[in-house]
Amino acid sequence: MERNSVLYQQYTGILREELVPAMGCTEPISIAYAAAKCRALLGCEPERCVLEVSSSIIKNVKSVIVPNTGGRKGIETAVAAGIVGGDETAQLQVLAHMQPAQIDRIEDYLKATPILVKHAQNGIMFYIDITVWGKGHTARLAISHHHTNIIRIEKDGCVLLDKTEDASAQNTSADRSVLSVEGIWDYVNSVALEDVSDAISRQIEYNSALAKEGLTNRWGAQIGRITQQQSNGDVRMLARAAAAAGSDARMNGCELPAVILSGSGNQGITATMPVLVYAEHLGSTHEQLYRALVLSDLVTIHQKTGIGSVSAFCGAVCAGVGAGCGIAYLQGADYDVICHTIVNALAILSGMLCDGAKSSCAAKISAAVDAGIMGYTMYASGQQFYGGDGIVKKGVERSISSVCTVARDGMRETNDLILEVMLQK
Repeated sequence: MERNSVLYQQYTGILREELVPAMGCTEPISIAYAAAKCRALLGCEPERCVLEVSSSIIKNVKSVIVPNTGGRKGIETAVAAGIVGGDETAQLQVLAHMQPAQIDRIEDYLKATPILVKHAQNGIMFYIDITVWGKGHTARLAISHHHTNIIRIEKDGCVLLDKTEDASAQNTSADRSVLSVEGIWDYVNSVALEDVSDAISRQIEYNSALAKEGLTNRWGAQIGRITQQQSNGDVRMLARAAAAAGSDARMNGCELPAVILSGSGNQGITATMPVLVYAEHLGSTHEQLYRALVLSDLVTIHQKTGIGSVSAFCGAVCAGVGAGCGIAYLQGADYDVICHTIVNALAILSGMLCDGAKSSCAAKISAAVDAGIMGYTMYASGQQFYGGDGIVKKGVERSISSVCTVARDGMRETNDLILEVMLQK
């Protein structure tokens, strides 16, 4: 791929837009961002708040600790944190600079301020609509489809921004529909590393720090620590442990930021850590590692583009597939091997459900990494799944499309049913 080509610039732009830092699970952080923006628009702390949010938002916020809140969970906590101390200019780092006094105020604000949460029934998988009142004024802001994609702003009934007709258009310039496995492979082998090194270096630094924290200290269900203890030095187990450990910490209130993929820190960690572990084990060069991570990242993004930012389909599966490809690259895989790694891995684990952000995400990540590695080792051993085996189709793009159709369209009702079950007493 020529460096001055439009396609090269698009692929580079996709990586730069995707690989950004976020502190905490991105769904509650998106709520906090919306709340902070509303507070700034209102010009004072709101005296009353009403939210309408989609099923996926409720599902992904219910059981996860919101960072910098003193260990609190839930939508109301995310709203309160954004209002009392959120930096409305910082997007997914909105709570990164909360001061101790602001954290202490969250509980008082929750006790004093009515915050009503409603279930939005508009059919949009990712939707946050917040209205606030204070000192005789009102403000409203809506986010749709993506974590920072503001589609409507109102102040005292006056519409200041309205993009509801094009709500799915993200505030980005890179068109992800140009991605293909063939194009990704071409880009991986031709990209000038200086064009992506800043983003990849930050990805390594941030996600490694989270994994180290999860392996060192007792976060959540300690899936990473348990896996590491049982590994006996096996690189495959260590790769699973590193990815899981980052999620252990992140899902349970660790304040270290992750570099995300497709709007998800868990997916960013999953696409990163197994590749790093294998690179160290194999003695890979700096260049090999960076190109392997570019491959892992773009394969993950390519799959998620067809699914959407939230779904009843566990996004860690996509990142596990990406990691499997990165690991295959480090061991000399060619394009044919990468294609079969993707198809095999998707055939293994493409039915795993997302039942919200919580401690067990780490265990799902461990399984996803194992499936990605198995997808590669199967083909390296002369084995593969064939078109017609379940939802597997002949050809890598057709197989990806098949999984995306099931995840995006077939699992919509499943998503609502999962939420219904989660909310049962």
